Amino acid sequence: MLIVVSPAKTLDYESPLPALRATQPRMLDDSETLVQRARKLSPADLSSLMGVSDKIAHLNVERFALWQRPFNKDNARPALFAFKGDVYTGLDVSRFSKDDLAAAQHRLRMLSGLYGVLRPLDLMQPYRLEMGTRLDTSAGKDLYAFWDDRITRQLIKDMRAVGTDVLVNLASNEYFKSVRTKLLPGPVIEPVFQDEKNGKYKVISFYAKKARGLMAAWILREGIEKPEDLKRFKEAGYRYDKASSTDTKPVFRRAEQGG
Repeated sequence: MLIVVSPAKTLDYESPLPALRATQPRMLDDSETLVQRARKLSPADLSSLMGVSDKIAHLNVERFALWQRPFNKDNARPALFAFKGDVYTGLDVSRFSKDDLAAAQHRLRMLSGLYGVLRPLDLMQPYRLEMGTRLDTSAGKDLYAFWDDRITRQLIKDMRAVGTDVLVNLASNEYFKSVRTKLLPGPVIEPVFQDEKNGKYKVISFYAKKARGLMAAWILREGIEKPEDLKRFKEAGYRYDKASSTDTKPVFRRAEQGG
C-alpha cells in the first residue's frame, strides 16, 4: 500500500540531520511556475489570500523571493525532517531506523500545495502555500485547478513502483481533494480516529492528526501490506471498532483517559 499525509505549517530548518542521501522533488517545474506567480503578490495580497498575519505574510514574500534552483543541502532540507506539525509528532522521525527511512521513501508521500507530491527525502525549501489557497493561475482560480490530475498521475506511478493498487489516505480533506480517486487503480482506505469525550466518541482534530502520523509510522515499521491488517493497529490506546467500520473506512476508537 501507498500512504499519503498532509504537510505541516510549522517547519524546522535548524535541528541536526542524520547522515542520509537526499532526493530531488519530481514536480519542480510546476513548483517554479507557482513561485513565479506568488512573487507578483505583495505582503498585503498574501495576508488577505492566505488569511495570515502581516508577519507571516512578509516571511513568505521573503521565502518566495529566495526560492531558487538547484536544491541542495545548503538551501533545502528533506521534507520528512522539515515538517513539524501534529501528524509529524505522531510519525516521530527521530525513532526511524535506516530501514524505516527506506520504507518511508518507498511508500510514504506528502501532498503539498507548492510541491505536489513529496517523498520523505525530497529536498524542500521553506514555504507556506496551503492546498486550499485560491491562488489564480492560467489553469484556473485555485491550486486544485493548477494541479489538475498531475498529483493523481504521480501517485499512480508511485503505486505501480510499489506494486500495489491500495492507497491509504491519512491526509486532511483539504489536501486529499487534490487527488482524483476515480482515476486510481484500486481502493482508497481512509482510517477514522475517534476519541471518547463525555461518554461519546468523535473525531478530535488534534488527536486525529497525531493518530494519522502514528498509523503511518506503524504501517512502515510493521510492513503492513493488506487493508485488513490495519485492524491490528493499537498505538496510543486506539483499538479497531468493527461495529462502526466499513471496508474502506476502518474506525479506531480510544476510551477517555482516566474515565
